[in-house]
Amino acid sequence: MAFANNPKYTGVIPPVITPRTADGVIDTAGLEAVVQHLLAGGVTGLFVLGSSGEVPYLSNAERELVVSTIAAANDGRVPLIVGANEQTTARVIEEGRRMIELGAQALVVTTPYYALSNAAEIEAHFRAIHAALDVDIFAYDVPVRTHVKLPLDVAIRLAKDGVIVGVKDSSGDDVSFRQLLLATGGIEGFSVFTGHEVVVDGALLGGAHGVVPGLGNVDPAGYRRLFDAAVAGDWAQAAKEQDRLARVFDIVYTPDSSRVSGGAAGLGAFKTALVELGIIGNNTMSTPMESLNAAEAAAIRAILAETGLLAAVAG
Repeated sequence: MAFANNPKYTGVIPPVITPRTADGVIDTAGLEAVVQHLLAGGVTGLFVLGSSGEVPYLSNAERELVVSTIAAANDGRVPLIVGANEQTTARVIEEGRRMIELGAQALVVTTPYYALSNAAEIEAHFRAIHAALDVDIFAYDVPVRTHVKLPLDVAIRLAKDGVIVGVKDSSGDDVSFRQLLLATGGIEGFSVFTGHEVVVDGALLGGAHGVVPGLGNVDPAGYRRLFDAAVAGDWAQAAKEQDRLARVFDIVYTPDSSRVSGGAAGLGAFKTALVELGIIGNNTMSTPMESLNAAEAAAIRAILAETGLLAAVAG
């Protein structure tokens, strides 16, 4: 691992899940427990109101409750990075201001969605947000959600001009990811993170600065060990840890796809795993997503036991 620059943000920054009680309200005690679990696992930041936090399903009041609860539980120990998740520029700016007031130290912003934008509008979107808000901005490249890939040339210009301090790449485009790393490697303070759970060792070998893994909610310590091994240049150990995490990731394939949507399967698996680990008390999903059932929980429990997580908690 050889960072070509001196990044401000590095390491393991998981997108924090949003637990709910059995009757569907935000479980603030569970949320606090998740934060303590993550901090104990050695994470280097917290990404709040991301896809794994079910942000599209949260009301404005719920978003504020989630951010304020996590900010209090974190108590300044690691950077608090918050998604400003809205469709258009004016709405992102408005949302961003609210999140900064609640304690956000950086914002994560996607390309516009619902609105049909071209590359020029995407670039103008980020520049307008940067001009309006005095805060670090990460670009979140997640076309599975926005249906638009962040254009590589736009990302590079925004990075060189200091409009964004980093990119969280969940595009699945390995060529573009590597080209972004090569083009921005000399930019002081700029970070590129992978959002993919099972190829982190390869991303770090290529010069990435860290990972934003949904699975990090379940096994933050595993991702921290992987990152530390990469920093130390112990690629054999990094690969070994990644292989184990890839098996842990199999929990997302346990739900019945005829009953549970793809989104609910992944997020529900993370929540169910945290119930099995004794971190939260309930795996309730946001309406209209289905929660995982007892059979699916049993399959997840078996994977957690096989990969050493249940034994680690019991010990």
